[in-house]
Amino acid sequence: MSVSTLEPTQTPQPPQPKHPERHWKDFFGFSTDHKVIAIQYFVVSFVFYLIAGAMATSIRVELATPDADFLGYENYNGVLTLHGTMMIFLWIVPAGAAFANYLIPLMIGAKDMAFPVLNGLAFWLVPPGGALLLLSLLAETPPSAGWTSYPPLSLMTGQVGQMMWILAVLLLGTSSILGGVNFVTTILKMRIKEMGLYDMPLFCWAMLATSMLILISTPVLAGALILLSFDLLAGTAFFNPTGGGDPIVYQHMFWFYSHPAVYIMILPVFGLISDILPVHARKPIFGYKAIAYSSLAIAFLGNIVWAHHMFTSGTPGWLRMFFMAATMVIAVPTGIKIFSWVATIWGGKLRLNSAMLFAIGFVSMFLVGGLSGVMVASVPFDIHVHDTYFIVAHFHYVLFGGSVFGIYAGIYHWYPKMVGRMLDETWGKVHFALTFVGFNLCFFPMHILGLQGMPRRVVQYDPAFADINRICTIGSIILAVSTLPFLFNAVYCWFWGEKALPNPWNALTLEWQTSSPPIIENFEEEPVLWSGPYDYGIDSEPEEDTRSVADLLAEVKAEM
Repeated sequence: MSVSTLEPTQTPQPPQPKHPERHWKDFFGFSTDHKVIAIQYFVVSFVFYLIAGAMATSIRVELATPDADFLGYENYNGVLTLHGTMMIFLWIVPAGAAFANYLIPLMIGAKDMAFPVLNGLAFWLVPPGGALLLLSLLAETPPSAGWTSYPPLSLMTGQVGQMMWILAVLLLGTSSILGGVNFVTTILKMRIKEMGLYDMPLFCWAMLATSMLILISTPVLAGALILLSFDLLAGTAFFNPTGGGDPIVYQHMFWFYSHPAVYIMILPVFGLISDILPVHARKPIFGYKAIAYSSLAIAFLGNIVWAHHMFTSGTPGWLRMFFMAATMVIAVPTGIKIFSWVATIWGGKLRLNSAMLFAIGFVSMFLVGGLSGVMVASVPFDIHVHDTYFIVAHFHYVLFGGSVFGIYAGIYHWYPKMVGRMLDETWGKVHFALTFVGFNLCFFPMHILGLQGMPRRVVQYDPAFADINRICTIGSIILAVSTLPFLFNAVYCWFWGEKALPNPWNALTLEWQTSSPPIIENFEEEPVLWSGPYDYGIDSEPEEDTRSVADLLAEVKAEM
């Protein structure tokens, strides 16, 4: 394996046409342009990420000492509930939808999504959902039963805040369903005629699997929340044990969605990484079909592993064994992806820019989360660490070390296409270093806390855990600070960054065959599928284009 400091073979740069640019006001209203909707998703989801991150930092500041001295009991539970809910439903899931909205039509050569109006509606369900969540924290009785909202705890937290939480999640779930319908239809029906299924970028395969998961599992969560709202408002007893209801039924319905939700969050990032690594390693992807099929396998298996979250809920032994085996089996398609990514960069001519650093960081961090996931799939081990900080460490390595590292990799890679300007690499590497150090300092010691027996969701704990908690708090502060160079970089370069070529990475997928940023209908004419999406370093990759800019402009004028 070698690290390249030279520019790779140049692919032909499409001419940068002159078109009317969008006005900034276009991004503050209802739009049917998939690119505008994607930017709206990005900005709104990142704002909620900052809010949820501030909540996380406040939680860690509270836990720096064993006593309840900063947030207090009630505020701590409410902030914890909102932190988890917002990070999932308002950051990671919408960020995946943002990439899908922007990239899918461009990657398959389409002018827009299959249902543009439905696409706009899906986005505009997100801001009111987020507003409701924030307002629920200000209610007289905010939701404080944890982001899972388990009854009977959720029945005791008060009706107003809890109902606002339920309505917000229903709105956000509806947004996901509308997006899933759009993504499936667009991928299957709107590819250019030369593009078969095996010619698609792997991000499209990942979003196809993700959308299937959304359409199967999200309605079950909606049903659970509607029944819970009946218990709150109408006095029914679907889940209320005092009236003969069974809260375990809620757990089954909730986790039937919420474990597939892990893959709803991570599968889009798998697709992003599969498209980023070959470009910056200048190598074909290793095992294209294996990666594509493994996404579908994860979508299938993801629907039959939910009860591993319920090993301590009184499930019978035979059921535990089934879900333990199914959970361990799902590690196989995930392992196929990791093996293929490592094989792709092995021996490659690596460009260690910000996008590649975050992509490699994703692979390493997700591997840690995956290994601990196999550990908690084992019933005896899970019973030992259930509801301890080991679980907190595990799912943060999967969802932050996995999803968020991958989202950052995607932003650094496609920012030039979206904005038409390059991000500053120095600030990008500072951002990566702070994120990597802060994340590992914050969450890796939590494995030790969990093995020692510290329970999660507690504001006051045994002083024996204080030293490790202080280390975690320092890491969380570094992690919070890491967003500052990224914010500065993204905003500054949006206006004053170096202008980007249409194809600054010399990539082969179709989105790089148009201008940066793309025109309103994406392409001047139907794009040409002149190579596979990952044919780097083989005969189909074009030779270096040695023409000057003046020569290129002269050729364009001659053709007009």
